[in-house]
Amino acid sequence: MDARYLNLAAAAIALSIIATTAYAKSPVADETIAVAKAAVDRAEQSGAPQAAPVELASARDKLARAEKASRDHEAKPAIALANQATIDAQVAEAMAQKERAAKAAAEFDASMSTLRQESNRNSSANQ
Repeated sequence: MDARYLNLAAAAIALSIIATTAYAKSPVADETIAVAKAAVDRAEQSGAPQAAPVELASARDKLARAEKASRDHEAKPAIALANQATIDAQVAEAMAQKERAAKAAAEFDASMSTLRQESNRNSSANQ
């Protein structure tokens, strides 16, 4: 009877460990969500709210859904959504960088045009 009781107790302990492990939060999901949060933060700081509001909103939405899935102990959907949020945030950041680069190029072209006009004016005045 004692051996049977010990076997049942051991089985109950093993079952509780398995249940606790299965219900525990996934460190991979938490890390993936942290990467997505950092990507969204970078996108927000890069000017994406103005340059790529749709992509940034998509990233924020997917990040929120990933966090909810993680809280609900659904690791696979949490990881997938966090990865998608990271990609959306990177696209938004790239679009913001592209817009800044286009503005810088336009300003450079305007400066070069002004310099050419000044150079032509000075050349004409010296003749």
